[in-house]
Amino acid sequence: MAELYTQYIYEKRWQKTSEKDALRMIAEEMPETDAQSTLKYILSQIEKGKIITLGECRFSSKEM
Repeated sequence: MAELYTQYIYEKRWQKTSEKDALRMIAEEMPETDAQSTLKYILSQIEKGKIITLGECRFSSKEM
């Protein structure tokens, strides 16, 4: 499994993030979605090297 890094759009640095914190961030950004399913999708995409933006938060598998 890839490491998870997050960055809000107003921040300059990426932060290593736990899955628990990522679930909280997803719930805050998109309260109408299923946070667990959304996290699974994000993890599958970042393993392919993609950066996923959800609201004001970006998710990546490596620190940029």
